[in-house]
Amino acid sequence: MLLRSPDIHLDDLLRVLAQRTDPADCPLATHLQDDVPVYDCAALRERLSAEGEALRDTLMAEWARVWEHGAGLVVLQGAFADAGMVDAVTARFQQIIERERLRGAVGDHFAKAGANDRVWNALEKLCQDDPALFARYYANDMVALASEAWLGPAYQVTSQVNNVRPGGAAQTPHRDYHLGFCTPAQAARYPAHVHHLSPMLTLQGAVAHVDMPLESGPTLYLPHSQKYRHGYLVADREDFRAHFEQHRVQLPLKKGDAVFFNPALLHAAGTNRSSDIQRMANLLQVSSAFGRAMETVNRDQMTRQLYPALLAMRADGTLSEDEADRALAACAEGYAFPTDLDLDPPLGGLAPESPQAVTRRALREGWSADRLGAMLDTMVTRRGRDTA
Repeated sequence: MLLRSPDIHLDDLLRVLAQRTDPADCPLATHLQDDVPVYDCAALRERLSAEGEALRDTLMAEWARVWEHGAGLVVLQGAFADAGMVDAVTARFQQIIERERLRGAVGDHFAKAGANDRVWNALEKLCQDDPALFARYYANDMVALASEAWLGPAYQVTSQVNNVRPGGAAQTPHRDYHLGFCTPAQAARYPAHVHHLSPMLTLQGAVAHVDMPLESGPTLYLPHSQKYRHGYLVADREDFRAHFEQHRVQLPLKKGDAVFFNPALLHAAGTNRSSDIQRMANLLQVSSAFGRAMETVNRDQMTRQLYPALLAMRADGTLSEDEADRALAACAEGYAFPTDLDLDPPLGGLAPESPQAVTRRALREGWSADRLGAMLDTMVTRRGRDTA
């Protein structure tokens, strides 16, 4: 069954948007703001420490329910509690921006060239420039919990930095990757069940690297709109854009806050009306191991760069085992496939070890970087990949 443009009616969207968030469906949230659940990460960490795995599972189920059946987004206040660490990452991002500006790299996919600063594949670039800082940043528990809540294990993190200068214009409302990066005509060629599947393969997130009051233009959202069946076909509809502009919500963020949302939620970056705020966010796009990530990331090279830092930080107690696992999850390939099963048979299980699993084992057993590198070389050959 295909979804057709003649079947698109604003009244159908309005019926979806008439749904409201029931506080009983998100009991771990501290409050609702414009119908959006807001969570206090400091309080969550205290409860998770005391209550353990049962609360962790309950929290992840609650977030997944909000993303699929509720408002479509959650705000995590204080997701990154270490402001100094966030500032250090911001400084690295600014260095990358300046370096790329000197090379003439000013591309953006929604603003005029040079209007904003965009760093593509900021994940790999941060790892290359400062592996230890990468480890501290992506050791974050809330990023890992959110990613696993929607996508399960072996998720694939990608990241793009967006710095919107004063005067930077708003986006038009849209959905995101996969089908959100199609024109309506292209999206209409995919059957209806693919429209339902596409958002299940990606989780969108944003980490505020500066305080973002409303005048700085934080992202605009239309809560519950991810549930509108024809939402990938409305990007060029003026009536839908007008309704979005009249009814969207906008949530201020503090440095270190994070937002995670269903990529099918209609949203748009806001206009930066401030005179002096450089609105920098790290945009996290986390993909299912079963899908195709938007960016090409050399996870093999990243793993080799990160491992010595993780080994040293585990040895001196800078990172716990759980924190090192979370940092590694953001870096190394967590899925065992595709591979050459003649060279890489699933011994002792249904699948071979993934590079991430091997690197975790290496950390536990204290392998040298050279020993891990040799093993990764072997795995590259088995998985049919070029080491370049």
